[in-house]
Amino acid sequence: MLRRVKQGCRVSISNYHQKRTLVNVKLKWVKDSVLDSVVAGGRQLKAGTALVSIIASQSSSGLPIYHLQSKHGQLGLPHDLKVSTFLRRYPNIFQEFFCLDSAGTPVPWFKLTPEALEFHHEQVNVLRQCSTDIVNRLRKLLMMTNERMLPLQTIDQLKWDLGLPHDCASSLIIKYPNLFNLVDLTDGRLGLKLLAWDRKLAVSHLEANSTKENGALMFPIGFTRGFGLKRKCMKWLEEWQKMPYTSPYVDASHLDPRTDVSEKRIVGVFHELLHLTLQKKTERSNVSNLRKPLELPQKFTKVFERHPGIFYISMKGDTQTIVLREAYDRNQLIEKHPLVHIREKFANMMKQGFLDRSRGLYRDTNQGPEEGSLKSSFLDETCGTRFLSDIGSESDMRLEAK
Repeated sequence: MLRRVKQGCRVSISNYHQKRTLVNVKLKWVKDSVLDSVVAGGRQLKAGTALVSIIASQSSSGLPIYHLQSKHGQLGLPHDLKVSTFLRRYPNIFQEFFCLDSAGTPVPWFKLTPEALEFHHEQVNVLRQCSTDIVNRLRKLLMMTNERMLPLQTIDQLKWDLGLPHDCASSLIIKYPNLFNLVDLTDGRLGLKLLAWDRKLAVSHLEANSTKENGALMFPIGFTRGFGLKRKCMKWLEEWQKMPYTSPYVDASHLDPRTDVSEKRIVGVFHELLHLTLQKKTERSNVSNLRKPLELPQKFTKVFERHPGIFYISMKGDTQTIVLREAYDRNQLIEKHPLVHIREKFANMMKQGFLDRSRGLYRDTNQGPEEGSLKSSFLDETCGTRFLSDIGSESDMRLEAK
């Protein structure tokens, strides 16, 4: 039978494959210490990079801790970890100083060190050079959705993985009015809509880099050392690989969710999504809001457990992170995006600063408040307006943050 898909394309699915039901196979989870090391430290790196961008983009003289503390929810830090505690772990990146408020109370402020500023400028330059690539990743993500649209909140969850800048809505998306449009959603949220379909982009990584075997596209598969795959499971996997591959860029609403061919489509969707990310991994919670936009069935994330040869679920860092196995040679990305090199450099900076602080090299950097009081104008991201901040207000809040 023929089904109409996006942009007038057509896809053929046989009745035989539509009738093939989902096989009830359970594969065990086996810990992979090598891929766990890929995930380790990821949250700290993300938070540190975001704080550098926030401080650098809003003020040259630094920001008060109460302003940075208000960004806690955007940083992905544990709820019980204060932003000030995190900043003080890396004195080679964030320099702390004190200013007196109108009541004479010292308030902590933070600014970037020269080394951190150099990193920020380097990151901005790489982002500028890779802007077309980064924008295309966002376009492909939107092209995978049924309405070519996603809430900005959902994109925010994925922006680190996709390589989008911290303030992508105001610094990147606004530069492409011919591609994107901000729209009001029915639930009151703001959404991002793709205005133009590009057939050249509507090709998945698997389609572009794989050859058909016996007429079928097959996913690269590899297992953790010591993974004992039973004969029954091996036979099922071989048959499953021979199922028709449905591109994540075509309409799949006609597929029966109770079939293996539908499951292969779901695997293909996340295989493509992970290839759109810079480091071929993302937290499981980041995809929880994608069920309806990607036309996925209930409990769609079960494919991660059913296909451990394609995806690895890491339990590091009090969360679950999905890693694309084929993208790594042990703990090294096979193909590294320029932004990944920048992030690795910053990760080494953070590691060195943390070690130096542990050795007491920064013990005497903060001897007391600077003389006088300080009034500073800085940009409030929430309302998008500039205002004059007198440190004499909300002193109780600032003292708690300290």
